[in-house]
Amino acid sequence: MQNEMVTVSCPNCGKVVIWDELSPWRPFCSKRCQLIDLGEWAAEEKRIPSSGDMTDSDEWSEEDR
Repeated sequence: MQNEMVTVSCPNCGKVVIWDELSPWRPFCSKRCQLIDLGEWAAEEKRIPSSGDMTDSDEWSEEDR
């Protein structure tokens, strides 16, 4: 049985990345693309949508603490 090479597209630039131990930044193609993505999350340019979005003025309940 021959192992199939699994590839994915870099989420930042779209370059094809081989999904194995030889690609240390997977799913990104490089450290640069990984850091660009991290910066976008840190700047809150990206976010995971939720049904219970809170604003800065919302108070935390005792359950949330």
